[in-house]
Amino acid sequence: MTPAGARCFTALWVAHRLPARVRFRYAACPHGGLADDVTTLSRQIAALPGIIEQRINPRARALVIRFDRALTDVERLREQLLALAPETAANTGRARLPPGTPGGIATLGALLAGALLLPQPLRLLATTGLALPVLRKGARDFRDNGIGSHALEAAAVGISLLLRDTASASATVFMLELGEYLEKTIVRRSDELLRRLLNPVDKEVWVEREGRELAVSTDEVIVGDIVIVGTGVIVPVDGTVLSGEARVNEATMTGESAPIEKSRGDTVLSGTHVEDGCLRVYAEQVGAQTAVARIANYVEQSLTAKSAAQLDASRLADRLVPWIIALAGVSYAVSADWRRAAAVLQADYACALKLATPVAFKSAMYQAGKGGILVKGADALERLAEADTFVFDKTGTLSSGSLAVTDSIAFDTAYSAEDLICLAASVEEHYFHPMAMAVVEAARSMSGRHFNHKEVEFVVAHGVASIIDGQRIVVGSRHFVEDDEGIDVAPWRDTLDRLHCDGKTLLYIGFGGRLLGVLALRDVLRAESAATVARLRALGVKKIVMLTGDHAGRAAEFAALLGIDEYHADLLPESKAAIIQTLKDQGARIAFVGDGVNDAPALAVAHVGIAMQKGADVARLTADIALLEDDISRIADARALALAALRRISANYRLTVGLNTAILSVAALGLLTPVAASVLHNGSTIGILLNAVRRQNVTA
Repeated sequence: MTPAGARCFTALWVAHRLPARVRFRYAACPHGGLADDVTTLSRQIAALPGIIEQRINPRARALVIRFDRALTDVERLREQLLALAPETAANTGRARLPPGTPGGIATLGALLAGALLLPQPLRLLATTGLALPVLRKGARDFRDNGIGSHALEAAAVGISLLLRDTASASATVFMLELGEYLEKTIVRRSDELLRRLLNPVDKEVWVEREGRELAVSTDEVIVGDIVIVGTGVIVPVDGTVLSGEARVNEATMTGESAPIEKSRGDTVLSGTHVEDGCLRVYAEQVGAQTAVARIANYVEQSLTAKSAAQLDASRLADRLVPWIIALAGVSYAVSADWRRAAAVLQADYACALKLATPVAFKSAMYQAGKGGILVKGADALERLAEADTFVFDKTGTLSSGSLAVTDSIAFDTAYSAEDLICLAASVEEHYFHPMAMAVVEAARSMSGRHFNHKEVEFVVAHGVASIIDGQRIVVGSRHFVEDDEGIDVAPWRDTLDRLHCDGKTLLYIGFGGRLLGVLALRDVLRAESAATVARLRALGVKKIVMLTGDHAGRAAEFAALLGIDEYHADLLPESKAAIIQTLKDQGARIAFVGDGVNDAPALAVAHVGIAMQKGADVARLTADIALLEDDISRIADARALALAALRRISANYRLTVGLNTAILSVAALGLLTPVAASVLHNGSTIGILLNAVRRQNVTA
């Protein structure tokens, strides 16, 4: 026998802890618990809220637990573990499986059915005992919150028991438990859908320190460590590849299932998976600063964020409770039939109204995540659906943010335009500046010849220099070639000014002390930008605005190509937020799309902010919605998904009000028994919740 008041652990202390993992040392109770059944205790611990994984080592008297930080913490776990009692038939009561599990629901149903076979006095006593949890919950809810849905349910069961209608009381208790189990299951499933966006990193990682490879905890990795990731490993840091080659699956972060080849100089993100190969990665973001950790934080916030629609539904449900009680009273006053009053009390609006809205939002947010869109809360999705004006910062959004060579103009007839590109690429190929990479890419596309040169000299913020055929070659800014190298550019000033007025960036090439030519580069318009603008209009957006630092002529050209309604050119970074505020003052509900550090104020001021995938960290942190892949069409997808979610919520709202009003009306007329009212009410609630979690149709 296990003594009354016995506990599994008599003492418990923390031996080691990490943010989501803890190792306890313990002293065990000599009666029951660990001494009797490690497997049973393991099951008890696994049932505690937030437990992901647990392992007991009786010999070492150690307990290792990995947990969900959003649901529990070390101190709460310690209190819950110390409160655990040895699980035996004596202290688990009638059913080993509690209601709230499939086995528990089946056991409760069997017990309720068995109670109906007993003689009347025993039948009433047994049914009352089984109904006590419902009655207690109703009493606590009434004490803490006044008249609410649980108080209504308890009243319905209590009336049936007072009338000795054990069949109605039993059926009501069973339907309530079944409904609650299914509702919680659906809500839990919607939360789990969101959490599945995350691919947790491994607990240990290999790092290279002082020439040796060491296995350390992921939480011990610091910025500057060289992390080694091989086949099958989940990348634990954000960083740059120093050496090695591998195929990396980035589906968890970008939605793209095809693995990407990674080698020296490439960026890798935490949470991505190395399918084949091995990389040495310089750690630039670790721990809570990594992309996967920030997304995890956003997801956890989204599980608790409430939208205006959710709050409105909850308030409406609470306001309707007194009316249901009044209707039950009127039904009894007219008919003098307590069964009719009990039937009315079975139906309330609270469950479907309070649960269907958040479930629909969470389902939509999960679908968005799978499509490469991170939504930081139901309210963000709601505000996106309400937006009537979309404002785009041009560079990095409507344009790709990467440069391409548009013009190659040689001022020496001995060199062709192609020669000029290849000459510049020959000395730029070891330089990772965006302009240098654009020139090298242009040379590769034409398969031009390579010019042999001496060692390349990198001049910070100016350009590069080397020696070709005994002559000095310089490639870089106008200041570099004109002021530092003394090369005269005046004879070609008209050409240079024309290119500059076209909004192009110029790369000057000096050779042998003279200006050999100039390359013009320009930000490239995204191929999908025009289609995205058109689709946004089809999705109900009234006005589309572009903001840019380009001069007015170039901005007008972009606006005409894309069908933009309004543009603002020659802007300083601080001007963007002011324009957003002006539009808001005019009554516009604005969705702002940006990617740079200087876009953060505008993202914060807008009704809803959207950050591009390659945007600066501060932009992605400030935004309400962040794209997980570099595809502007995802913005239209997000808008379509938001509209679909609100349509689903509106439909569920009408269904909830319509069905429950019909059930209440028929019950008040005496045409439904309490059992039938309970079945119809709980069945309709479950149906509405299932509809809420259904995949959204996002076609425009």
